[in-house]
Amino acid sequence: MSIGVHNIGQGCVTCLDYDEHYILTFPNGYGRQSILTVPWIELGGECSINCSKTGYNASIVFHTKPFYGGKKHRITAEIFSPNDKKPFCSIEGEWNGVMYAKYTTGENAVFIDTKKMPTIKKKVRKLEDQEDFESRCLWKDVTYNLK
Repeated sequence: MSIGVHNIGQGCVTCLDYDEHYILTFPNGYGRQSILTVPWIELGGECSINCSKTGYNASIVFHTKPFYGGKKHRITAEIFSPNDKKPFCSIEGEWNGVMYAKYTTGENAVFIDTKKMPTIKKKVRKLEDQEDFESRCLWKDVTYNLK
């Protein structure tokens, strides 16, 4: 038993401090449950991140858990320098845990540990200051009734 959401399109992220603009695609999302397990959410599919200013890019794969055995939340990625066909860095691990980097120089290191990242509170405008079709304003009645 499962449900899937296939994301179409791309996102844009701008880092103002570095004047960099990134175009990225998103993984698919799945809600899964087998007969004898607790339900879980999982990401799956291929994504990319490209910076037009620097030329750096990354290819990312979110691996879904096989029906028998295997691990949940696996991710692998390769990071490429501008105009290079071979990655200078490969990453593997869990997207909601620890990811490890292997560089072509032979160096291995923790790329990121998401469990140690601080939680940053969102900055959201008050409902009365939002336009009619902004997400929180549009869905306020549903959110209220769910609570």
